[in-house]
Amino acid sequence: MIIDIITIFPKMFSPVLDESIVKRARGKGLAKIYVHNLRDYSDDPHKKIDAPSYGGGGMVFKPQPLFSAVEAIVGYRLYPRKRKDNAKRIILFSPKGKTLNQRLIKKFLKYERLILIAPRYEGVDERVTKHLAEEVISIGDYVLSGAELATMVFIDCLMRLIPGVVSSKESIQKESFENNLLDYPHYTRPKDFRGLKVPQTLLSGDHKRIDEWRNTKAVDITKKKRPDLLKSK
Repeated sequence: MIIDIITIFPKMFSPVLDESIVKRARGKGLAKIYVHNLRDYSDDPHKKIDAPSYGGGGMVFKPQPLFSAVEAIVGYRLYPRKRKDNAKRIILFSPKGKTLNQRLIKKFLKYERLILIAPRYEGVDERVTKHLAEEVISIGDYVLSGAELATMVFIDCLMRLIPGVVSSKESIQKESFENNLLDYPHYTRPKDFRGLKVPQTLLSGDHKRIDEWRNTKAVDITKKKRPDLLKSK
C-alpha cells in the first residue's frame, strides 16, 4: 500500500512514521508513506496556500494548491475530466466527515494508494470537498488545531490491520470494536497483587471456559459502557 500525506507541517509526521507499528509496516515493505509539503504546489509567489473566506470568516485552504498536489501524485488532471480509478482513494479529514470506526477503517485496506489531505485553519474551499475528495472523515466530535493528528490516527489504525504488520492475527481479531464488542478484561502476573487476585477461570487451563468467560465479560462491559455498539450488531 502507498500512502501520500498532504500537509503544511511535514515535520509533525516524523515521530509517528518512524516509530512502532508504522515503522514496522514500512520496514517490512508492506507500506510506503510519502509526506508532501502543500506549499511546494502553490502557484503564489510567496507560496501561500490559504486566503480569507468570502463573506467573512477565517483563513481557508485555496483549491489550487490541493488540486495541483493531488494531480502531481496521481499523474493526471482530476477535474473537470475526472478519471475513475478504483485502486486509489483521496481522503479529506474534516469534522464534517463520517466518524472513523473499525468497520470504516477496514474498507480502505482494499486500495493500493491512499492520498490523505490534512488541512488547517477553517478547513478547505468547498470545491475541494465536492470535486477533489472522494471520502471525508472525522475522528470525533471535537476540534483540533489541524487535521495532522487525525491523519496520524487514521494511519496507525490502518497499518496494524495490514496482514503481516502485527505478528499475532488473534490479537487483532479479539480487540475492542471487533464484532461490535469492547475488549474483555486482561490479567497478567502476579496472580495476587496486594490481595487483588486474577479470576480463577483464567488460571484453570480450560480454554473453553476461558473463551466463555471472556465473551461474557466483553458483552457485559459493552452493555455497560457502549450499549450503542450492541444495537448496531
